[in-house]
Amino acid sequence: MSKLLQAIRGMNDILPEQSPLWRYFEGAVASLLDGYGYRQIRMPIVEATELFKRSIGEVTDIVEKEMYTFDDRNGDSLTLRPEGTASCVRAVLEHGISNNGQVQKLWYIGPMFRHERPQKGRYRQFHQIGVEVFNLAGPDIDAELIVLTWRLWGLLGIRNAVTLELNSLGTSEARATYRDALVQYLAARSESLDEDSKRRLKSNPLRILDSKVPETQALLIDAPKLADYLDEESRVHFDGLKARLDAAGIPYVINPKLVRGLDYYSKTVFEWLTDQLGAQGTVCAGGRYDGLVEQMGGKPTAGVGFAMGIERLILLLETLQQVPEEISRQVDVYLCALGEAAELAGLKLAERLRDQLPGLRLQVNAGAGNFKSQLKKADKSGALFALVVGEDELAQQVIGFKPLRGQGEQQNIAWSELSQHLAACLQQA
Repeated sequence: MSKLLQAIRGMNDILPEQSPLWRYFEGAVASLLDGYGYRQIRMPIVEATELFKRSIGEVTDIVEKEMYTFDDRNGDSLTLRPEGTASCVRAVLEHGISNNGQVQKLWYIGPMFRHERPQKGRYRQFHQIGVEVFNLAGPDIDAELIVLTWRLWGLLGIRNAVTLELNSLGTSEARATYRDALVQYLAARSESLDEDSKRRLKSNPLRILDSKVPETQALLIDAPKLADYLDEESRVHFDGLKARLDAAGIPYVINPKLVRGLDYYSKTVFEWLTDQLGAQGTVCAGGRYDGLVEQMGGKPTAGVGFAMGIERLILLLETLQQVPEEISRQVDVYLCALGEAAELAGLKLAERLRDQLPGLRLQVNAGAGNFKSQLKKADKSGALFALVVGEDELAQQVIGFKPLRGQGEQQNIAWSELSQHLAACLQQA
């Protein structure tokens, strides 16, 4: 026998019993974003490698270690997208949809790819919902992004399990000045740094602030503080953001070591964290990237956005037992038909019910079978009610209406009254 093929490590199937929760979550986010005036954009999952080198930064861990990059048949270097912001900016520039200062409030959903060590909550193919806003430079839009995520946590029932952390990285000029001061401080103590931090000292020193090595964190206690190097513009912007979050009643923690892992961030950065998922604590993160559009060949354009990891948020919903009971039920009604004449009548009746009750989840038995076997399938489907059509019901123009979850005895309902009776029963269930 040939070897059984399996999915690539870290790239997982989402099975039918898992899909309802995914659809519930994705639907909740889509509905929320629609309500805030955001429009969906869909980008390809493969882009030119240069796009990510130019945007994310060639000396970041993502570009150096994690990207899935290959040459196509034309010899062009292509990459499976490791994140969505760069692709969204590329699309906005290519199609000119933010020209002349047009405000764009966009969102997207889809898979991202990074070659990391797979573990619970971290995969090589993972899914994100991202939001990007262009041509709004004030702290009001930064606040809106945080407010809408706060509203989402409330809708999902997970507010008590997440914490908001904030920081400001300042303008690129202010950050460059701070970078020089930090490098000077750490270079004088390089013998005490871990190997990864020594490497970052030359390539991306601000990432050392996020080191998980206790010795390095101890060394950073007396290091220069980013807040001391903030320019006045960034300070005013950050104060404006905090004032709006205070007005909205959203609690937050200022984390001066929060820098994010991508080179394009400036001014506001934020993360939503949870302590319910072990090491994989970040469930949503983002910030402002006012220089990225220009860096990628466009005109100076204000930009801000965030991305949330769907796998981690699904896991958080399950961990906190915040999965609505009704989403696990995929069928409301199961129609059993006994005999060919009943099958034909049942088919016609089912389509009439679907017309009269939009949104009804009605499954018609397929594969025939006797009454007992069909009822077993009806019960296994998770349906609340079974409809039964046989020779007797057909002759009397009635249908057997059988509750499957202990809501009463079977009764016969006239065809003309069925949709009204079914609607009332479903409302009470």
